Formats: sequence, structure tokens, C-alpha cells
Amino acid sequence: MVGQPQVIYKEIDGKKCEPIETLVVDVPESVSGKVIELATQRKGELKIMEPKGDQQHLEFEIPSRGLIGLRNNVLTATGGEAVMNHRFKEYQPFKGEMRGRSNGSLISMGNGPGTPFSIDKLQDRGIFFVPPGENLYTGQVIGEHNRENDIVVNIQKGKQLTNMRASGSDSNSKIVPPRLFSLEEGMEYIQKDEYLEITPESIRMRKIWLDEHTRTKMAKS
Repeated sequence: MVGQPQVIYKEIDGKKCEPIETLVVDVPESVSGKVIELATQRKGELKIMEPKGDQQHLEFEIPSRGLIGLRNNVLTATGGEAVMNHRFKEYQPFKGEMRGRSNGSLISMGNGPGTPFSIDKLQDRGIFFVPPGENLYTGQVIGEHNRENDIVVNIQKGKQLTNMRASGSDSNSKIVPPRLFSLEEGMEYIQKDEYLEITPESIRMRKIWLDEHTRTKMAKS
């Protein structure tokens, strides 16, 4: 199990300081505004903006914690056309609170494989990370909610069959392919109350507290 990466703060001259990095992004000019918006939302300061051939060359100073999850967002916003790299610069005074991931999680209510019928009916709630038939457990993060809060969903429930002719209708569900994560992408994606479970067979996300009542209790404490 691994948790969300955390930066190391230091106290310098009595002030709380955090690591700052130089972020360099080369991106087509037509989508450079999206990169600037994403970086500034994470306390990034644009220092250099200049043309470089048919690309726009951007340099920011940004807190290291602002880089967590930024790569995925930038690649999504630019259609995979951005080239990013960053390096540590220095410690500077703490830049203030920063908003995390804006979408909540879809969490499995029970144990067992998800059914195409249930996933199909819940697709309007968000994006799923698991295909039908994959074995799941209570408290596993199985998708991204399209709103800010987490919700628990039951995707193990099959369609109630009323006659023999309806038995094949479950396979007719139109399921959007699941979103898959690499190890690095998963570590960037998870929230503070989530773990990444790594085994030789799979990489799965889960809540630290699998039981829903325990999660609610811990969130209030």
C-alpha cells in the first residue's frame, strides 16, 4: 500500500517553507492558455513565455505539492501534446492552501464482480476504472464521481430477469471502456484518504478505511 506523496516542509528563520520547483512546459500555442490556467491554480507563477518554433515555451515557479497530479491534467487538457519537465529550485515561504482534486470517488458497496447492467446504469454518475466481471471489494475506489463528493455504489447487482427472452439483454449494455492508470498516474491521482494497492497482478485504489461508517466517523474526528 502506498499513500499520496507528501512534500517535506522546513522552518527557516521562524517561517514555514516549502520546496519550489522550476516547471518547463513546451506546448502548442493554441492550448498554452489551458496549461497556464492549470499551473496558476496550483500556485504556479509564470516567469517566461516565449515562442519556440511552432511551440510555446512556458516556465513557472511552482510548489512541489502543486505538481502532484498536474501531469495527468495537463496531458488531458492538451490532448497529450505537452512536454513537461521540472527540477528543484529552492525552499520559499509557504504559498498557502491549495485545492486538491475537484472530483470525488465512486466506491464499491460490496464484494464480488461488477455486472454490465449495473455499470451501464451508473455511467451517468462518473467514469469507471474497472471493467465488468472484475472482482471488487468493499471500500475499493472503482471510479471518479462527476461531483465533488464521494458516493458508495452497488455495481454487483444484476438485472432482474422476468422471462427467458430477457436473459441476454445484460450483454447488450453499452459500457464505456474503463480508465486505466499506471503506477505513477495512480500515485498522483489518489486523495489523502486513499491508498494505492500494488500487487504483481494489479494496481487498485481503495479508501484507507474500507467501512463506510468508519470513514464517516474518521472524517468528523
